[in-house]
Amino acid sequence: MCIRDSNKIEAYSWPQGVMSQWLREVAAGRPGLITHIGLKTFIDPRVEGGKMNARTTEDLVEVVSLDGREWLFYKAFPLNVCFIRGTTADEKGNVTLEQEPAFLEVLPMAMATRNSGGIVIAQVKRLAQAGTLPAKMVKVPHTMVDYVVVHPGQWQSVEAEYNPAYSGEVKVPISSLPVMPLDERKVIARRAALEIVGLPQAVLNMGVGMPDGVALVAAEEGIQDRITVTIEQGLTGGVPAPGVLFGMSSNPEAVIDQGYQFDFYDGGGLDLTFLGLAEADARGNVNVSKFSGRMPGVGGFVNISQGAKAVAFLGTFTAGGLEVEVGQGRLRIVKEGRFQKFVREVQQITFSGEYAAARGQRVQFITERAVLVITKEGLLVTEVAPGVDLERDVLQQMAFRPRVSPELKAMDARIFQEGLMGLARPR
Repeated sequence: MCIRDSNKIEAYSWPQGVMSQWLREVAAGRPGLITHIGLKTFIDPRVEGGKMNARTTEDLVEVVSLDGREWLFYKAFPLNVCFIRGTTADEKGNVTLEQEPAFLEVLPMAMATRNSGGIVIAQVKRLAQAGTLPAKMVKVPHTMVDYVVVHPGQWQSVEAEYNPAYSGEVKVPISSLPVMPLDERKVIARRAALEIVGLPQAVLNMGVGMPDGVALVAAEEGIQDRITVTIEQGLTGGVPAPGVLFGMSSNPEAVIDQGYQFDFYDGGGLDLTFLGLAEADARGNVNVSKFSGRMPGVGGFVNISQGAKAVAFLGTFTAGGLEVEVGQGRLRIVKEGRFQKFVREVQQITFSGEYAAARGQRVQFITERAVLVITKEGLLVTEVAPGVDLERDVLQQMAFRPRVSPELKAMDARIFQEGLMGLARPR
């Protein structure tokens, strides 16, 4: 059991974007951050207040009213120590990030900690003579750094020491990226990619896990130039890296600080986002932050899902041993998963379906066998895969009875066939 679950420490979970922006408030000596992000979710003090265990009792988040609207106020508090990472530091402590795949929030972290009277420790790959680093490359000036640790063997990622495509040093051919096998993951990514076709020049975000397959399908189909993919770590353009490498992109066009990326997201800059799905309930609430006794946190999920104009949650319909057969334009359930993902009530509200419906946000659930949408009356089934029985394979695998659209459609047969779907050419 971890010390958080055994109540030995106080623990909170805040959205990643809130934390990035909150650091700037701490650095400037302001009382905290006011934002709409987190309303009606488990972060809201009227729900759980972002508290992770029974020992955690202090309210660090408050509901406030400004200009006739509700907001959340995240209180500031001082930081004692922070660790940042760069590529090169000079003898004075100026730090550059030329081989890093993202800037993240290294600057506001260092600034907030230093202005709180804390200690800033920077780890870098190499040391340079003072005064030799180009001024425009210095991301964290020496005025905000207390100690430098040089580690020549520092890896860029968990998989390799350095990939120049992630730092923007070179651009790799799109054809060199992996092609997904035709399985349930690719089926979901293909159905999601159909949403891209209807949004030319859209600005998108793709989350970790199932959603990162959408970028690979777009590249395979040759439609990646019709959209601009962004990820919350501050990257614009390129193809997001999958799996454990999430947070990097091959061939990025621009790299900005993470906090500014979240400013863009929170203000409605995203046309569409693809996010993962752990479980959902009858009201369209989604949980990705607490399940099976584990609390992995939320990352940028809350900022992205509440800020985007449209949201598509991607995931298999059931989990735990699901086996499907895909081919010839059809899907067959070979072995059903042991766990239902559409439950009567989610364990934690990471996304509020009712709040989304009240705001008129377009929300879909895209699975390998069905597509559902959120309405003010709850979830509605709008599409079913060819070869799938609506009653047996969809409705009986849910802990509640959703409504079924009177105009129920079959999912596009091209999704379930080998070879390209032909998304690069108009139908």
